[in-house]
Amino acid sequence: MKKLISMLVTVALAVTSVFALAGCNKADDGFKVGAIYINSQNDTSGYTYAHHKGITEGMKKAGLDPAKDLFIVDNVPEDKEKVKQAIDQLAGNGCDIIFGISFGYIDAFEEKAAEYPDIIFSHATGYKSNDKNFNNYFGRIYQARYLAGIAAGYKSLALGNNNIGYVSAWGTEYAETCSGINAFAMGCMAVNPDAQISVYEIYTWGDQEKERMAAETLIDTYGCGVIAQHCDSAQPQIVANEKGAFGCGYNSDMTNEAPDAHLTAPIWNWDAYYATAIKAAMENPATFMNTVGNYYEGLNAGLVDVSALSKNCEPNTQTSIDAAKKLMKDGEWDVFSGTKLVFDPASGSFTKVEEPLKTNDGTEIVGAGGASVDDGVIQGTMNYYVEGVTQVNN
Repeated sequence: MKKLISMLVTVALAVTSVFALAGCNKADDGFKVGAIYINSQNDTSGYTYAHHKGITEGMKKAGLDPAKDLFIVDNVPEDKEKVKQAIDQLAGNGCDIIFGISFGYIDAFEEKAAEYPDIIFSHATGYKSNDKNFNNYFGRIYQARYLAGIAAGYKSLALGNNNIGYVSAWGTEYAETCSGINAFAMGCMAVNPDAQISVYEIYTWGDQEKERMAAETLIDTYGCGVIAQHCDSAQPQIVANEKGAFGCGYNSDMTNEAPDAHLTAPIWNWDAYYATAIKAAMENPATFMNTVGNYYEGLNAGLVDVSALSKNCEPNTQTSIDAAKKLMKDGEWDVFSGTKLVFDPASGSFTKVEEPLKTNDGTEIVGAGGASVDDGVIQGTMNYYVEGVTQVNN
């Protein structure tokens, strides 16, 4: 009997020790964030840079230390098997939430969300999600692109050159790129009604050589004096700087890369989303899809904006941008409606004109005075260019 009691005590102590150690390890591990990047976490501008900056700042707002709580797999191409491998690696690191920042990660995220039901999967852009642990997030970047277009329109008038170039990862294949191109063009034409926007599509989200070549072609062959972009790096702005042109970057302020060319850039303040998502996942992962869900915000939430105007901008650019921004933030007006803004370059003031919104082949999208198109159109079915926009390569 004494031996039996002794054995039972020993087993009880061993079990208690195991649970104590498990609890200790859980406390020590804390909440972990995983991230999969299309480019390097060490980028100093552009797409990956903006997301990395947002994730680290968002983590700090949530009380986490990126130095020990963030696990990154970077330079992951849009290859399903490689994305799945990266997810497995982060799951092995014990990550509680995994962010994927590139559109092409979407199928791998959908599959792995089912495989790892205790991990939150959060995917930048896209259209897939589930009701348990997988969401998508994006924002009204078209609002910021319209504002950047105002700056480009002023500069085109000053140059006496109506040709404005746009280096785009994709064209009408994706509403994400198409809506941004259209909004930028409408901002340009609100200042310079004769502006013509030439789109050069590079058919990839990020390739610095193609980005550079496209910008060179738009300037040298098509005579563009201002270059805008929807691509990952600062190459189009660097080319503009080298060739005496001007430009509007994307994702981050690219004035340092192109000090004599850059005007402003539509930018993401991704920490607005990342802080929200991380806090929700920390507090109650089971209700994440109810509290955060598929996220789509804009100027009002501070998610998007334009960078500070550089010395290269024309007088009254700021006045006009501020006026348009106020209308959008107050909910009085939005870009894709049957009311357009017409700015007076001499004063920066504007008037509202009721006019149909049409595609570049003359098809009416919204009647004169009509309300803005639905979010579903902007996010999913805007696969056409508006008047004034032409794609110059196929």
